Amino acid sequence: MKTHCSRGGWTATLDWSLNNVSEGVNVINRFCRQPLWECNATLVRVAQGLEPADTVIRHATLVSVTTHELLPDADIALSCGRVAYLGIDGHTAEHCIGEKTHVIDATGLFATPGFMDSHIHIESSMVGVAEYARAVVPHGTTGVFCDPHECANVRGLEGVRSMYEDADRVPLKAMVTTPSCVPAVTGVEDTGSSIDATQVAETMSWDNVVGLGEMMNFPGILAGEENALGEVSSTLAADKRATGHYTMPETDRGLNAYIASGVSTCHESARLEDVIAKLRLGMYVQLRQGSAWHNLPAYLPGLLESGVDLRHCTLCSDDNHPQTLVGDGHMDRILRLAVELGCDPVTAIQMCTLNCAEYFGLGADMGSITPGMCADIVLLDDLKGFFARKVLIDGEVVADNGHALFEVAPRDWPNWMTHTMSLGLEPTAETFALRVNRPDGVTRVRAMGIEPGQTITKDIVVEVPVRDGELLADHAHDVLKVCVFDRHHGVAGTHSQGFVTGFGIHGALAQTVSHDAHNLLVMGDNDEDMALAARALVACGGGEVAVVDGHVLALVELPVCGLMSTEPVEVVAQKVARIEEAWVQMGCTMPSPFMTMGVMSLACVPELRLTNRGYVNCLTFEMEDLLVE
Repeated sequence: MKTHCSRGGWTATLDWSLNNVSEGVNVINRFCRQPLWECNATLVRVAQGLEPADTVIRHATLVSVTTHELLPDADIALSCGRVAYLGIDGHTAEHCIGEKTHVIDATGLFATPGFMDSHIHIESSMVGVAEYARAVVPHGTTGVFCDPHECANVRGLEGVRSMYEDADRVPLKAMVTTPSCVPAVTGVEDTGSSIDATQVAETMSWDNVVGLGEMMNFPGILAGEENALGEVSSTLAADKRATGHYTMPETDRGLNAYIASGVSTCHESARLEDVIAKLRLGMYVQLRQGSAWHNLPAYLPGLLESGVDLRHCTLCSDDNHPQTLVGDGHMDRILRLAVELGCDPVTAIQMCTLNCAEYFGLGADMGSITPGMCADIVLLDDLKGFFARKVLIDGEVVADNGHALFEVAPRDWPNWMTHTMSLGLEPTAETFALRVNRPDGVTRVRAMGIEPGQTITKDIVVEVPVRDGELLADHAHDVLKVCVFDRHHGVAGTHSQGFVTGFGIHGALAQTVSHDAHNLLVMGDNDEDMALAARALVACGGGEVAVVDGHVLALVELPVCGLMSTEPVEVVAQKVARIEEAWVQMGCTMPSPFMTMGVMSLACVPELRLTNRGYVNCLTFEMEDLLVE
């Protein structure tokens, strides 16, 4: 399709149409402006000076990810959206310059391949793909490997299709890994949709699918579950990659078996020993640093000190809040941190370019600035701050000095994507009453213990007050009530309750961003505020809300699947910032608390989670009682 782009007097029509691949040929070149086989003759002529280049970048310091070198005074000639010629070692691209060649003077700048995020859930940024692209491309991101399992849990594969129609409006290369675990764990929660091995197999023929999304159901793999293994098998049969999610602190039989199934990468590593064990067993490891999941400082210094080869390491963010993207950046932010932690810049860049492309089987088209490759190039001020002066995708300048050069019009989402709240009841204070046959005083209950900055929760026992046969929250001891409602099926009363400790708030919070079923999650220290919070989200179609003493402090409306906004990312970032301010006002100081709250229902991550069906022991995948005898 053609996208009209204009900014600062520069106007062009960029052609992002990718439908020129020969019928019946299943190729990765879907993500390039033009397949190499259609333009190799032109590149041959340009490289020899027999035909002028479209664009020539001059006098850059080339970050060579193929040799781990910095090559000074390099020229890069581009044609057909690809690299035709590199002028290095004293050679120049002057012979490639014609009258109409666009020449970019990159003196004093570093030329690096475009950055790629090896594992991302775009829905966590609370905007659609097009708006997400407008936020990240100016930071040097040219490609992302997206697992849209958030949207899939709400509206299934048709929802995934609708979401990625949005991607066709922008230059960002959005490579999809088909959601593997919808639901995340069978039999413990109710989702809006489900995906099985047969459906996964069908998606492997989609032209934007490069693999299987994170196989969170590692117990199913280890148990030889037919559907889980079938999803991996159909991926492998299509010669695509099966990505993983192995959270167990175990590095022997289970991990060996998981990798032997064909799952070949993992972003869930809490310990250095997990990272090294996975690398030694041949796995790729996606080193993660998101808005809430701050894993990189925990293991990167030790990983560097160990001296192991990092060729099987990639960088990923997994989940980012919009204010992180707007305020701090995307992959450039992770690169800055990696360098601060002791990683040399070229190695860090390799982990979000070459290593990433090679893992997903895209190394013939992406990941380096070498002849024949897609011209996805970032021109940086330096290799410390990683500020992107210019960003090129398929040879076109799509961002300049931190600003996108493409426009994103508001998306007219179909109604079935924007009307997804169906509780079947109107929440009142009485809805949240937790009645038990216990005398007044205190009683022992099971609770989720939150670890700030981690996806892990602890299975702990706490004492809570009992009054008139009702279990109460205990604000003084940081014990809050939690309730999860099935919001997909309109069945009155389909909800469960439990307790959580670690947030330290007074009031109530609610959100429909509740991984992975994305049911309505409500948390608070009193039933009245919890009811108001729930009703506020039902009224706006989903989102996030903070309530204190009968007053709404902040609200983020997310009407698209209860996950994404229809507003510009900057507006969404401001609203999220206000709700995080409300968190602090309510007593919470952890980073990105809504994101931490949002995984309290994620039944595939240890140790204890709450779904609409009740407590789930995420080590045994059995339901647990609330009361402890």
